[in-house]
Amino acid sequence: MANSKIVQGHQARKRFGQNFLSDNHYISRIVDAIAPQASDHIVEIGPGLGAITEHLVSAAGKLEVVELDRDLIPRLESKFSESTNFTIHQSDALKFNFAELQTSDQKLRIVGNLPYNISTPLIFHLLDQRHAIHDMYFMLQKEVVERLCASPSTKQYGRLSVMTQYFCQSAMLFVVPPGAFLPAPKVESAIVRLQPHNSITNPVKDTDLLAKIVTAAFNQRRKTIRNSLKEWMQQEDFEAIGIQATERAERLSLGDFISICHFIEDSQK
Repeated sequence: MANSKIVQGHQARKRFGQNFLSDNHYISRIVDAIAPQASDHIVEIGPGLGAITEHLVSAAGKLEVVELDRDLIPRLESKFSESTNFTIHQSDALKFNFAELQTSDQKLRIVGNLPYNISTPLIFHLLDQRHAIHDMYFMLQKEVVERLCASPSTKQYGRLSVMTQYFCQSAMLFVVPPGAFLPAPKVESAIVRLQPHNSITNPVKDTDLLAKIVTAAFNQRRKTIRNSLKEWMQQEDFEAIGIQATERAERLSLGDFISICHFIEDSQK
């Protein structure tokens, strides 16, 4: 029996979280969702064997890819050797400065089939550089996409939901089954679109403080916010901003967390 981890002569590496998209139906759906234009400057994270790359490079004005696996670099260089709008960066996306790729007022479009083991820290790394990004289209574990897009009072709603939605609009586009990949992962995947807000409504002064508040609130989900946020607020403080101190974090909206952060910022002056 053939080794399912050998894909087009390449050994898929577990440490890089490599699952290569191979189903043409889903490749087409993803490219259609991204809708690359001749005026676009696109950056693809983890192009792998180039299944999506070949569609992007023919449609976008400029395509840059960030690939960690050194063994894939020569294959990509060979495959796209005649493409004058194509650049490869051999680098760890978690450490890569994406904002430096922006060379004009035109913002970047970021796409990628992200390794599941780094998806959350990578999204936060990109959100730190959101000023240079127009939108992002990612293939992620379905469970992560559900958390990114979750509403209050659902089990998926948590720190990732609140902090992502503070910085951008998030939308789950469609599910991709394990059979669309080689080797097949053990879980379903989904495509998410993240679009940084042009301006944030009622912004906090200190996003690090907001992150600390949200993390503390969700650290023990069954605790009331009166207990989980007692380092910063008393029961009467919650009442002053119109929030029940006996609520749990999962029932608070993004607006509620912003109100809490504003109160704490004002009290620390």
